[in-house]
Amino acid sequence: MSSNQPANSIDETSEPAAHTSAVGHLMNNQLVRFILVGGFSAIVDFGSTSLFTWVFGFSDATAKTLGFILGTLTAYLINRRWTFKAEPSVTRFVITMVTYALTYAVQVGLYLVSIPWLADMGLDEFWVRLFSFVIAQGTATVLNFLIQKFLIFRT
Repeated sequence: MSSNQPANSIDETSEPAAHTSAVGHLMNNQLVRFILVGGFSAIVDFGSTSLFTWVFGFSDATAKTLGFILGTLTAYLINRRWTFKAEPSVTRFVITMVTYALTYAVQVGLYLVSIPWLADMGLDEFWVRLFSFVIAQGTATVLNFLIQKFLIFRT
């Protein structure tokens, strides 16, 4: 750095280390970001679903629905800003919510179908719910990424 350049300035001829490292490259990858957001949103979803099931005594369908809504809103807001870097849009939000309604049916359907199937295997109630959640969430994540990337955000 030359003596006439301020001490806190960045040399524009060199790229920031985060962009040249493998980690920086991965973090700029939409799929990686989508998966990270999905993981965080899944924690919100499963945590809420568990809370509504075991603390408030809601049915599996009601608890999963409320957890799905909270997880979905979390995912949409973070994905719009961080993963796809899209401007706010009422139209995009409505289309995304319609898409989520479709994947909701798939997710809740898989969740409710897998509970008795896994329970018949003699698993503890917690593991039945967790594995059911993972099956449903995994399927919904793949569907949501494909729909958002190629239809909603078109990046």
